[in-house]
Amino acid sequence: MNRIHLVCLLLLVTLSNLASALSQDLPKTQPKLLTIIREEVKVGRAAEHSKHEAGWPAAYEKAKSPDYYLALVSMTGPSEVWYVVPAESYTQVAESMKREDKDPVLSAELARLALADAEYVSRVTTVNAVARPELSLGTFPDMSKVRFFEIGIYRVRPGQDLVFEEIAKAYGAARKRAAPDSSYRTYQISAGMPGPAFLVISTVEDFAAFDKSMADDLATFKGATPDEQAIFKKWGDAVTSEETQRFRLDPVQSYVPKETRAKDPEFWQPK
Repeated sequence: MNRIHLVCLLLLVTLSNLASALSQDLPKTQPKLLTIIREEVKVGRAAEHSKHEAGWPAAYEKAKSPDYYLALVSMTGPSEVWYVVPAESYTQVAESMKREDKDPVLSAELARLALADAEYVSRVTTVNAVARPELSLGTFPDMSKVRFFEIGIYRVRPGQDLVFEEIAKAYGAARKRAAPDSSYRTYQISAGMPGPAFLVISTVEDFAAFDKSMADDLATFKGATPDEQAIFKKWGDAVTSEETQRFRLDPVQSYVPKETRAKDPEFWQPK
């Protein structure tokens, strides 16, 4: 049974429950859809939770599932794990559900794992997001090499979507001039949390690279044209709240192709 089904039927809306990652491989371009399941981990249970969650990739590996997902462990904010499930269409999601429904051994193991999740998790939120490539910037990263994520969450006043988009495009133009190698992906929330809301996701291979990201951000605003600066001033009128959180990629809780693990076995298969 698909993790989404488990969430609904067992009322355990756990990101693990959606672990039937909806992608046939790690994406090489911006996925059109993301499902993000945010598991809030109980205090003092992070290590146990990670060990338990390793059961999901093991179950999919045994079933030779072609569906993959990444697990992001929070380094700031609440103690959470975000399971990021990419897809190119809802048709692909449906096919994944059907594939798992037809596998009784896998379904039984996923049901067992889902029930045990309540021991380690206090709350789960499932979010759907749609890609906004026109608000994104730069080359899509090699996901096999990414190790850290920075995710900005922006909640927009009702009716101010177009203003936010105007600001985002102006920022992208200024950022491209100030730091041509910049790269980030933008998504708009379609379900699972109050909207309008947007996610801006950037990645680095080394945590130290955030020093450059901060410098690039300052250079972007400093080098903005008068017209762009005028647009930036609309921010307070359009955005009601913003937060930025950082995460590390957890190889133990992620399910990735064998080819990806083979590229860096020391990271993907820690002893």
